[in-house]
Amino acid sequence: MSTDRTRTDPLTGAVRSGADAQDGRRLDIHNSDIPLLCRACEARHKGICGGLDPDQLQRLSRHTHKHVLRENVEVIAPQQPVTTYSNILSGVVKLTKLMPDGRQQIVSLQFAPDFLGRPFKASNEYSAEAATDIRVCSFPRKVLEDMIDESPDLGRRLYEQSLKELDEARDWMLTLGRRTAAEKVASFLYLIATHIDPEVDLVHGGIRFDLPLKRADIADFLGLTIETVSRQLTKLRKANIIEIEMNRTVIVPNVERLKAACAAS
Repeated sequence: MSTDRTRTDPLTGAVRSGADAQDGRRLDIHNSDIPLLCRACEARHKGICGGLDPDQLQRLSRHTHKHVLRENVEVIAPQQPVTTYSNILSGVVKLTKLMPDGRQQIVSLQFAPDFLGRPFKASNEYSAEAATDIRVCSFPRKVLEDMIDESPDLGRRLYEQSLKELDEARDWMLTLGRRTAAEKVASFLYLIATHIDPEVDLVHGGIRFDLPLKRADIADFLGLTIETVSRQLTKLRKANIIEIEMNRTVIVPNVERLKAACAAS
Protein backbone atom coordinates (compact mmCIF):
# COMPACT_ATOMS: atom_id res chain seq x y z
CA MET A 1 0.00 0.00 0.00
CA SER A 2 1.44 3.32 -1.02
CA THR A 3 2.14 5.71 1.81
CA ASP A 4 2.70 8.74 -0.44
CA ARG A 5 0.70 11.74 0.86
CA THR A 6 -1.34 9.69 3.30
CA ARG A 7 -3.33 10.92 6.28
CA THR A 8 -4.50 8.97 9.29
CA ASP A 9 -7.95 9.69 10.69
CA PRO A 10 -7.34 10.37 14.40
CA LEU A 11 -10.67 8.82 15.41
CA THR A 12 -10.74 5.61 13.36
CA GLY A 13 -7.07 4.99 12.61
CA ALA A 14 -7.97 4.56 8.94
CA VAL A 15 -5.32 5.73 6.47
CA ARG A 16 -6.30 7.56 3.30
CA SER A 17 -4.26 9.08 0.51
CA GLY A 18 -3.75 12.82 0.25
CA ALA A 19 -5.79 12.94 -2.97
CA ASP A 20 -8.69 11.15 -1.27
CA ALA A 21 -8.52 13.50 1.68
CA GLN A 22 -8.73 16.53 -0.63
CA ASP A 23 -11.55 15.39 -2.94
CA GLY A 24 -14.41 16.19 -0.55
CA ARG A 25 -13.08 19.66 0.14
CA ARG A 26 -12.91 20.47 -3.57
CA LEU A 27 -16.62 19.79 -4.12
CA ASP A 28 -18.00 22.80 -2.24
CA ILE A 29 -14.97 25.01 -1.65
CA HIS A 30 -16.07 27.68 -4.14
CA ASN A 31 -19.83 27.39 -3.61
CA SER A 32 -20.81 30.35 -1.43
CA ASP A 33 -24.43 29.13 -1.26
CA ILE A 34 -23.42 26.14 0.86
CA PRO A 35 -23.04 26.90 4.60
CA LEU A 36 -19.43 26.85 5.78
CA LEU A 37 -20.39 24.19 8.33
CA CYS A 38 -21.57 21.87 5.55
CA ARG A 39 -18.69 22.22 3.09
CA ALA A 40 -16.55 19.10 2.67
CA CYS A 41 -18.92 17.19 4.97
CA GLU A 42 -19.26 13.52 4.03
CA ALA A 43 -22.95 13.49 4.99
CA ARG A 44 -23.44 16.52 2.73
CA HIS A 45 -22.43 14.54 -0.36
CA LYS A 46 -23.34 10.91 0.37
CA GLY A 47 -25.71 11.15 3.33
CA ILE A 48 -29.20 12.46 3.84
CA CYS A 49 -28.20 16.12 3.55
CA GLY A 50 -27.57 15.54 -0.15
CA GLY A 51 -31.36 15.74 -0.47
CA LEU A 52 -31.40 19.37 0.68
CA ASP A 53 -30.99 22.46 -1.49
CA PRO A 54 -28.66 25.33 -0.36
CA ASP A 55 -31.51 27.27 1.28
CA GLN A 56 -32.56 24.23 3.30
CA LEU A 57 -28.95 23.57 4.26
CA GLN A 58 -28.71 27.15 5.49
CA ARG A 59 -31.81 26.63 7.62
CA LEU A 60 -30.58 23.34 9.04
CA SER A 61 -27.10 24.70 9.74
CA ARG A 62 -28.56 27.34 12.06
CA HIS A 63 -29.68 24.53 14.38
CA THR A 64 -26.73 22.18 13.84
CA HIS A 65 -24.12 21.26 16.40
CA LYS A 66 -20.96 19.32 15.48
CA HIS A 67 -19.26 17.59 18.37
CA VAL A 68 -17.03 14.70 19.39
CA LEU A 69 -18.24 11.85 21.60
CA ARG A 70 -15.71 9.60 23.25
CA GLU A 71 -15.60 5.81 23.07
CA ASN A 72 -18.30 4.03 25.14
CA VAL A 73 -20.50 7.14 25.43
CA GLU A 74 -24.20 6.42 24.92
CA VAL A 75 -25.50 8.29 21.88
CA ILE A 76 -29.11 7.08 21.94
CA ALA A 77 -30.83 5.68 25.02
CA PRO A 78 -33.61 3.10 24.54
CA GLN A 79 -37.19 3.98 25.43
CA GLN A 80 -36.28 7.65 25.94
CA PRO A 81 -38.02 10.56 24.16
CA VAL A 82 -36.29 11.48 20.90
CA THR A 83 -35.27 15.15 20.77
CA THR A 84 -32.40 15.13 18.24
CA TYR A 85 -31.09 13.25 15.22
CA SER A 86 -27.47 12.98 14.06
CA ASN A 87 -25.29 12.24 11.06
CA ILE A 88 -22.13 10.26 11.75
CA LEU A 89 -19.14 12.17 10.37
CA SER A 90 -16.43 9.72 11.44
CA GLY A 91 -15.99 6.77 13.77
CA VAL A 92 -18.12 3.72 14.47
CA VAL A 93 -21.39 3.40 16.41
CA LYS A 94 -22.75 0.09 17.69
CA LEU A 95 -26.47 -0.54 18.06
CA THR A 96 -27.41 -2.89 20.88
CA LYS A 97 -30.57 -4.53 22.17
CA LEU A 98 -31.09 -5.34 25.84
CA MET A 99 -32.87 -8.63 26.47
CA PRO A 100 -35.35 -9.11 29.34
CA ASP A 101 -32.85 -11.19 31.32
CA GLY A 102 -30.22 -8.44 31.16
CA ARG A 103 -28.11 -9.85 28.33
CA GLN A 104 -27.09 -7.39 25.63
CA GLN A 105 -26.59 -8.13 21.93
CA ILE A 106 -24.83 -6.01 19.33
CA VAL A 107 -27.23 -5.98 16.38
CA SER A 108 -25.55 -3.56 13.97
CA LEU A 109 -22.65 -1.21 13.34
CA GLN A 110 -23.06 2.21 11.76
CA PHE A 111 -20.46 4.34 10.02
CA ALA A 112 -20.12 7.73 8.31
CA PRO A 113 -22.25 9.09 6.72
CA ASP A 114 -25.07 7.05 8.30
CA PHE A 115 -28.05 8.74 9.92
CA LEU A 116 -28.75 8.02 13.60
CA GLY A 117 -32.41 7.97 14.56
CA ARG A 118 -35.84 6.93 13.39
CA PRO A 119 -37.88 9.91 12.13
CA PHE A 120 -41.45 10.27 13.43
CA LYS A 121 -40.95 7.73 16.22
CA ALA A 122 -41.33 9.00 19.77
CA SER A 123 -38.59 6.73 21.15
CA ASN A 124 -35.95 4.21 20.09
CA GLU A 125 -36.05 0.49 20.78
CA TYR A 126 -32.28 0.14 20.46
CA SER A 127 -29.44 1.88 22.20
CA ALA A 128 -26.56 3.42 20.27
CA GLU A 129 -23.07 3.63 21.78
CA ALA A 130 -19.84 5.04 20.43
CA ALA A 131 -17.67 2.01 19.65
CA THR A 132 -14.81 4.42 18.94
CA ASP A 133 -14.41 8.15 19.38
CA ILE A 134 -16.91 9.62 16.93
CA ARG A 135 -17.73 12.96 15.35
CA VAL A 136 -21.41 13.66 14.80
CA CYS A 137 -23.53 16.47 13.44
CA SER A 138 -26.74 16.81 15.49
CA PHE A 139 -29.93 18.78 14.89
CA PRO A 140 -33.36 19.06 16.56
CA ARG A 141 -35.94 16.43 15.73
CA LYS A 142 -38.68 18.92 14.80
CA VAL A 143 -36.47 20.89 12.41
CA LEU A 144 -35.57 17.79 10.42
CA GLU A 145 -39.08 16.31 10.42
CA ASP A 146 -40.47 19.61 9.10
CA MET A 147 -37.89 19.47 6.29
CA ILE A 148 -38.85 15.88 5.47
CA ASP A 149 -42.42 17.08 4.92
CA GLU A 150 -41.13 19.84 2.63
CA SER A 151 -38.44 17.93 0.70
CA PRO A 152 -39.24 14.75 -1.25
CA ASP A 153 -35.51 14.31 -1.94
CA LEU A 154 -34.73 14.23 1.77
CA GLY A 155 -37.47 11.68 2.37
CA ARG A 156 -36.10 9.58 -0.50
CA ARG A 157 -32.60 9.68 1.01
CA LEU A 158 -33.92 8.42 4.34
CA TYR A 159 -35.93 5.72 2.56
CA GLU A 160 -32.84 4.62 0.62
CA GLN A 161 -30.80 4.39 3.82
CA SER A 162 -33.53 2.29 5.44
CA LEU A 163 -33.48 -0.10 2.46
CA LYS A 164 -29.67 -0.21 2.59
CA GLU A 165 -29.76 -1.13 6.28
CA LEU A 166 -32.41 -3.79 5.57
CA ASP A 167 -30.24 -5.34 2.84
CA GLU A 168 -27.20 -5.29 5.12
CA ALA A 169 -29.21 -6.91 7.93
CA ARG A 170 -30.28 -9.71 5.58
CA ASP A 171 -26.70 -10.24 4.43
CA TRP A 172 -25.58 -10.40 8.05
CA MET A 173 -28.27 -12.98 8.82
CA LEU A 174 -26.70 -15.12 6.08
CA THR A 175 -23.25 -14.60 7.61
CA LEU A 176 -24.39 -15.60 11.09
CA GLY A 177 -26.57 -18.48 9.96
CA ARG A 178 -24.61 -20.20 7.20
CA ARG A 179 -20.95 -19.15 7.18
CA THR A 180 -18.09 -20.85 8.96
CA ALA A 181 -16.15 -19.27 11.81
CA ALA A 182 -13.34 -18.33 9.40
CA GLU A 183 -15.81 -16.72 6.99
CA LYS A 184 -17.55 -14.84 9.82
CA VAL A 185 -14.31 -13.25 11.03
CA ALA A 186 -13.27 -12.39 7.46
CA SER A 187 -16.73 -10.90 6.84
CA PHE A 188 -16.44 -8.75 9.96
CA LEU A 189 -13.04 -7.41 8.86
CA TYR A 190 -14.37 -6.79 5.34
CA LEU A 191 -17.33 -4.87 6.79
CA ILE A 192 -14.96 -2.61 8.73
CA ALA A 193 -12.49 -2.22 5.84
CA THR A 194 -15.20 -1.15 3.39
CA HIS A 195 -17.14 1.15 5.73
CA ILE A 196 -14.84 2.71 8.32
CA ASP A 197 -13.70 5.52 6.01
CA PRO A 198 -15.99 6.35 3.05
CA GLU A 199 -13.29 8.52 1.46
CA VAL A 200 -10.58 5.88 1.20
CA ASP A 201 -9.85 4.36 -2.24
CA LEU A 202 -9.94 0.57 -1.87
CA VAL A 203 -9.61 -0.08 -5.60
CA HIS A 204 -5.97 0.96 -5.86
CA GLY A 205 -4.62 -0.40 -2.60
CA GLY A 206 -5.31 -1.61 0.89
CA ILE A 207 -6.37 -0.04 4.14
CA ARG A 208 -5.14 0.21 7.70
CA PHE A 209 -7.56 0.64 10.60
CA ASP A 210 -7.99 0.06 14.32
CA LEU A 211 -10.52 -2.58 15.29
CA PRO A 212 -13.58 -0.69 16.58
CA LEU A 213 -14.61 -3.51 18.92
CA LYS A 214 -12.79 -5.45 21.61
CA ARG A 215 -12.33 -9.19 21.01
CA ALA A 216 -15.21 -9.98 23.40
CA ASP A 217 -17.56 -7.67 21.45
CA ILE A 218 -16.44 -9.15 18.13
CA ALA A 219 -17.19 -12.62 19.50
CA ASP A 220 -20.60 -11.43 20.70
CA PHE A 221 -21.38 -9.81 17.33
CA LEU A 222 -20.41 -12.97 15.42
CA GLY A 223 -21.85 -15.57 17.79
CA LEU A 224 -18.40 -17.06 18.44
CA THR A 225 -16.09 -17.47 21.42
CA ILE A 226 -13.20 -15.09 22.04
CA GLU A 227 -10.77 -17.98 21.51
CA THR A 228 -12.29 -18.79 18.12
CA VAL A 229 -12.06 -15.16 17.01
CA SER A 230 -8.37 -15.05 18.03
CA ARG A 231 -7.62 -18.30 16.19
CA GLN A 232 -9.27 -17.12 13.00
CA LEU A 233 -7.44 -13.78 13.09
CA THR A 234 -4.18 -15.70 13.44
CA LYS A 235 -5.09 -17.89 10.44
CA LEU A 236 -5.84 -14.83 8.31
CA ARG A 237 -2.52 -13.31 9.37
CA LYS A 238 -0.58 -16.49 8.55
CA ALA A 239 -2.31 -16.62 5.15
CA ASN A 240 -0.98 -13.07 4.52
CA ILE A 241 -4.53 -11.78 4.05
CA ILE A 242 -4.14 -9.35 6.94
CA GLU A 243 -1.38 -7.99 9.14
CA ILE A 244 -1.90 -7.17 12.82
CA GLU A 245 0.02 -4.60 14.83
CA MET A 246 -0.21 -3.98 18.58
CA ASN A 247 -3.08 -6.49 18.79
CA ARG A 248 -5.62 -3.94 17.52
CA THR A 249 -4.40 -2.33 14.30
CA VAL A 250 -5.30 -4.32 11.18
CA ILE A 251 -3.65 -3.85 7.79
CA VAL A 252 -5.39 -5.24 4.71
CA PRO A 253 -2.91 -5.10 1.79
CA ASN A 254 -5.46 -6.43 -0.73
CA VAL A 255 -9.16 -6.01 0.03
CA GLU A 256 -10.16 -8.42 -2.75
CA ARG A 257 -8.28 -11.27 -1.05
CA LEU A 258 -10.14 -10.50 2.18
CA LYS A 259 -13.45 -10.45 0.29
CA ALA A 260 -12.65 -13.88 -1.19
CA ALA A 261 -12.04 -15.22 2.34
CA CYS A 262 -15.61 -14.23 3.29
CA ALA A 263 -16.94 -17.15 1.22
CA ALA A 264 -13.94 -19.43 0.99
CA SER A 265 -15.66 -22.76 1.60
